[in-house]
Amino acid sequence: MKGKLYLIPSTIGDTPFDKVMPLYIREVINSIRIYIVENERTARRQLIKMGITIPIDELSFKVLDEHTKKDSIYEYLNPCESQDIGLLSEAGVPSVADPGADIVELAHKRNIRVVPLVGPSSILLALMASGLNGQCFAFQGYLPVKRPERIKKIKELEMHSTACRQTQIFIEAPYRNNQMVEDLIETCQSQTKMCIACNITMPDEFIRTLSIDEWKKQKQKPFF
Repeated sequence: MKGKLYLIPSTIGDTPFDKVMPLYIREVINSIRIYIVENERTARRQLIKMGITIPIDELSFKVLDEHTKKDSIYEYLNPCESQDIGLLSEAGVPSVADPGADIVELAHKRNIRVVPLVGPSSILLALMASGLNGQCFAFQGYLPVKRPERIKKIKELEMHSTACRQTQIFIEAPYRNNQMVEDLIETCQSQTKMCIACNITMPDEFIRTLSIDEWKKQKQKPFF
């Protein structure tokens, strides 16, 4: 019997497993012995946190990260000819802002059933809590690192958002959060609404939506 590719979410930060994950995921991980992961060390820790009972040393891990060549991952799915495989995210859900999309695309080409499991997505949770348009939105991933290109992109996204009433969602590396927030406040129009969401599902979770003008008036901004 042909195996399936399970898309297994992970907790965000140190959030307890039982707080954000259905218990069914424990059944799934205890039936799988081959995993495709972004980092083997953190994947091992995450599986232990999730309650795996299979000895970790009996598991097999294949690394899929931003450095993995796309033409080298075809063999990762070969075991699906006879058993299930798990694609485990570093944080949140696989394949969204995550290199796992390549393996999922390949699974469809090879007629392997793809099974997405429920778990926390910081992108959707932020949208849910923002009060911004959830009927029309776009995820932009990371904006350009260099400031001139980033400023240009912010202006383009703001114009499109206004014209189409489309919510624009993007993420940033923690060490660039301050500069990103400052650039948004300096670049966007005063009436534009901006939601800042960080550490979602964690004890210090912060989610707040204000106009750019209101953000400018904040004496203590949520810089990181």
